Amino acid sequence: MTLTVLFAAGDAAFAEYQQPLRDAFVHHGLKVALVTDAAPADVDYIVYSPASTLRDFTPYTRCKAVLNLWAGVEKIVGNPTLTQPLARMVDPALTRGMVEYVCGHVLRYHLGMDAYISAPAGQWIAQEPPLAPERVVGILGLGELGRACADALVRLGFTVEGWSSRPKDVPDVTCHHGAEGFNLLLQRSDILVTLLPLTSQTENVLDAEAFAQMRDGSWFINPGRGALIDDDALLDAIDSGKIKGATLDVFRIEPLPADHPFWATPNITITPHIAATTRAESASNVIASNIARVEAGQTLLHKVDQQRGY
Repeated sequence: MTLTVLFAAGDAAFAEYQQPLRDAFVHHGLKVALVTDAAPADVDYIVYSPASTLRDFTPYTRCKAVLNLWAGVEKIVGNPTLTQPLARMVDPALTRGMVEYVCGHVLRYHLGMDAYISAPAGQWIAQEPPLAPERVVGILGLGELGRACADALVRLGFTVEGWSSRPKDVPDVTCHHGAEGFNLLLQRSDILVTLLPLTSQTENVLDAEAFAQMRDGSWFINPGRGALIDDDALLDAIDSGKIKGATLDVFRIEPLPADHPFWATPNITITPHIAATTRAESASNVIASNIARVEAGQTLLHKVDQQRGY
């Protein structure tokens, strides 16, 4: 049987994904008609991203799953017409990219590299950083990405603590949960990394009250979601010295407007949403593998809990 897979992620993405997807379908033994337009009643699966013009999923009565190309699902999960199972993207290459980004910036702050990079020629800066076990790195969010980053940081020797809304057990990581655990993690972290999903409960979770609980002179890294932080509260925390430095990869509006005060704040490093990008070849394999599972009568991997929003 030939499956009809609708690619609803925009023309630019289709140019990048069509061959890797076709190769992945063949690799997994699937006969697939990969299309960008089809009668809704004929569609078996939808590959989706927010770049799509598809907003109404009601006519897709035969569709067995919607497979998101992005790790984040906040731009689709609240769609009231979406009754089909939704799978988020959990891509080994995306995860590796996030781990490299987080570890790189944690090490940068831990070693005090900015002082050397920005020092005038001829200035000898004699400073000795603590060793990794003496530095507490806090991870807000212990999902796939958070756990992978925590594991890598543990292997580098850091003292790693994490927080999630529900209790979790991650090897060699001190895990906190709930409101009390959230506050405790903020108070204990020398370097805080935010990898939470964006939901109605997590929007602005890093506000003035949260930043006030952090250690004086701590560092902040946000490669998760821009709306997790209150921009003005972060700027105030930077200005007061509560936060010594921040690295931000995600923003409420992207590209970040040229007049946004983040650009003019010396202790804020801005990167253009590069921490964890979806790569066509590896993501295509994830999609094809998940479709093959469903066709074999197995459960859909990385299924989103549409009530919880992730």
